Amino acid sequence: MAVEIGSKAPEFELKNQHGEIVRLADFRGQKNVVLVFYPFAFTGVCTGELCALRDDLPNFQNDDVQVLAVSCDAPFSLRVFAEQEGYEYPLLSDFWPHGGTAQAYGVFAEDKGCAVRATFVIDKEGVVKWSVVNAIPDARDQAEYLKALAAV
Repeated sequence: MAVEIGSKAPEFELKNQHGEIVRLADFRGQKNVVLVFYPFAFTGVCTGELCALRDDLPNFQNDDVQVLAVSCDAPFSLRVFAEQEGYEYPLLSDFWPHGGTAQAYGVFAEDKGCAVRATFVIDKEGVVKWSVVNAIPDARDQAEYLKALAAV
């Protein structure tokens, strides 16, 4: 079961595509966070969703908001994926312990070994304000993220 709206977002510490440590706590008191779990790099729907974020990045990454995309891929794969697609936001590796962060958020598909498509809007105090969880093949509507951010 996914983390509920109104609850504290589980803390995490993950490496980005450059091997740098990124913590949810780093944004506390400073930025709202759009936390986007996706199944796998280099796959059609995932690439499409992340490219849509890239193409509308000023709405998702600015002085008030930070987008963080999380998959169970290794950081090395994420680096190539980010370079190939021109992603200028952090791609975080939930590779080891495998899917630990996705599990903490209740969005890990044990049978597939990856996160499902889930997004959480987390406010500056670390509280989940909005979420959507979709099955692996079902793309999300990013216009809904913007509505959720406008309400924070």
